[in-house]
Amino acid sequence: MTSIRKIRIAILDMNNGVQNEGMRCIKKIVQEFGEHESLDLDTRIFDVRQHAEVPDLSFDIYISSGGPGTPSPEGHLWEKKFFGLLDSLWKYNKDRSNRTKKHLFLICHSFQLACVHWQIGHVCKRRSNSFGIFPIHQTRAGEKEPFFEGLEDPFWAVDSRDYQVVEPNNHVLEHMGAKIMGLEKIRPHVPLDRAIMAIRFSQEIFGTQFHPEADAEGMLRYFLREDKKANIVKNYGEERYNDMIMHLNDPDKILLTEKTIIPGFLKRSLRQIIALQPI
Repeated sequence: MTSIRKIRIAILDMNNGVQNEGMRCIKKIVQEFGEHESLDLDTRIFDVRQHAEVPDLSFDIYISSGGPGTPSPEGHLWEKKFFGLLDSLWKYNKDRSNRTKKHLFLICHSFQLACVHWQIGHVCKRRSNSFGIFPIHQTRAGEKEPFFEGLEDPFWAVDSRDYQVVEPNNHVLEHMGAKIMGLEKIRPHVPLDRAIMAIRFSQEIFGTQFHPEADAEGMLRYFLREDKKANIVKNYGEERYNDMIMHLNDPDKILLTEKTIIPGFLKRSLRQIIALQPI
């Protein structure tokens, strides 16, 4: 596939200066996508939480990362600007005169913020941190989701969060035309709601509460470090650590998720953008 003009991609860094693997993984996926499609990409990174940097509407594709902390608004300038961007993208895409749309992927913390802003469901602190590699169960709508094509049901993904989105507001979902695509693992012995793990907000906006960008090879290298191993064993136990290492070594789990969801989002976005460019 050959582009007619430069494709502009905005990566929103929501990590607030905290060291993480997520941004490295996102940049790697975008770079590999550009190389595979022989694209002339203009990729820019915006430090949203530290410097209140938010892209304008001149970009084609937006990817907003996960990050630490509470998704409950605290009145920061960056929150106002981020929510403004969400509404601007939504308004732009709903305007029929804008034939070429803007495409947005929201990851974990960004997903939670969007659910708070659009009143999708109840966002609250978990009873305990969710950290590890867990199954994501597709809903009936999720079984037809193009971004899940090629994945098993359930499929496996990295989950790392202290908060969760539960109790979906069906009235809001219906009004938006949004659909829940994935739910967290089934826990019949736990009398708690299952968290919403993926939503198609619109044809152009998709989000996950897990980390589809996670790079199995890089994460394996990261977690095999003695300091990281010691920290995980201390906080979650050796059994959880060994399970993570086993899943990271399984090509049908994290590697498949990494190669499927965000690359699928990028390819589908590109097809829409290219199809409507003037020749």
